[in-house]
Amino acid sequence: MVIKSFKFTTPQITYLIKKKLWAQVIIALFLGLALGIVLGPEVGIFEKETAEIITDWLSIPANLFLKIIQMIIVPLIFASIIRGLTSSGSMEQLQKLGLGAALYFVATTAIALTIGILVVTMIAPGDFIDSSLIRESFDIESTEPIEQSELSINDIPSSILGVIPSNPLASFMSGEMLSIIVFALIVGVSMITLPKESSKPILDLLESVQKITMKVVSWAMRLAPFAAFGLMAGITSKLGLSALTGLGAYMGTVIIGLFAMLLIYIIIIKIFAKRPIRSTLAMMKDAQLLAFSTSSSAAVMPVSIKTAEEKLKVKPKVSQFIIPLGATINMDGTALYQIVAVFFLAQLFSIDLGFTTILLISLTALAASIGAPSAPGTGIVILSTILIAAGIPPVAVVLLLGVDRVLDMTRTMVNVTGDLTACLFFDKRTSVSEPIKEK
Repeated sequence: MVIKSFKFTTPQITYLIKKKLWAQVIIALFLGLALGIVLGPEVGIFEKETAEIITDWLSIPANLFLKIIQMIIVPLIFASIIRGLTSSGSMEQLQKLGLGAALYFVATTAIALTIGILVVTMIAPGDFIDSSLIRESFDIESTEPIEQSELSINDIPSSILGVIPSNPLASFMSGEMLSIIVFALIVGVSMITLPKESSKPILDLLESVQKITMKVVSWAMRLAPFAAFGLMAGITSKLGLSALTGLGAYMGTVIIGLFAMLLIYIIIIKIFAKRPIRSTLAMMKDAQLLAFSTSSSAAVMPVSIKTAEEKLKVKPKVSQFIIPLGATINMDGTALYQIVAVFFLAQLFSIDLGFTTILLISLTALAASIGAPSAPGTGIVILSTILIAAGIPPVAVVLLLGVDRVLDMTRTMVNVTGDLTACLFFDKRTSVSEPIKEK
């Protein structure tokens, strides 16, 4: 058997770096890691204050990149959802796609929660750390017990009404994504019922808005490698490599669970979408690496739409509906991370989680992941509400802050992969259900 070796020539490497965004991001991440180690406490060349000043300057491209994305994400989501709805053609097709998407997202999130519970129960990462030292360091011994919140049927009506915006303009100004999506869904459905000549001017305007926002995104993409470099340098310099090893078991548990979720996506791609695995995953890498470097599903959403339509050849009516919706409510990686974090802290502080409590925190994690903002660092904030449901002192979340950024990058990549997988699933489903037109 002859094993062929693949070698890149210098011109090929130069072309790869100049033309491929994913190659630029990977190189930037490694360079940022190296610089972060030099600036960090392990090497000790720079004082802490000097290192912070340097990383603050290095983070300018990252902050600028995220600001630009946040600036245009609301009009992009609004325009994309309405155009995606109206391109479905009829109420019947819309009902199939909308109901199917809701059931699909709930099912995959439930699978993610199940994987998280199984993995964290088998590995038990909380047993790898001396809880007495942790309690003493964070003064958790003196913390009063937290009363567990109970689900009440009286809370359901107010929760449902809360996602319907009474003032859409206020939702746009405050960036309430779930309310914006609901408003866009209502407008899009109403436009389907109107004659085409009545809705065409608005659709033309929304198409222009979408093209303008995508153009702005293409400008922002030029900052992505610099953003990845600055973020990684800042993370490594502040935490240090040694700080990451203390919570290695917890990090490993989360990452194992996330990769298990990726295997579920691979099964969906192969069996349900009927796509080749290797080439399909290769087409997703730009969006995945950008998600890993920015930790924001919203920031990657324009690239995800472009990847779905241009590389994966997904129909625009599917991609422009599924991806904006998925970027807000399809957070499988976030749900898995949250359930693992709760079990880890429960193991660490010897808190027994009964079946009722597990069911409660699972439902809370499901609801929290659906309503989670798709921005960096929001997972750790939402986790505090789930800790209350589990009876764990919210101050314990401080333990996870040191490694949260690394896990945030990984779970965001899983979230984006889930959105693209959903596009492939529904693209295949709509292709099968659409009748063959007679010539």
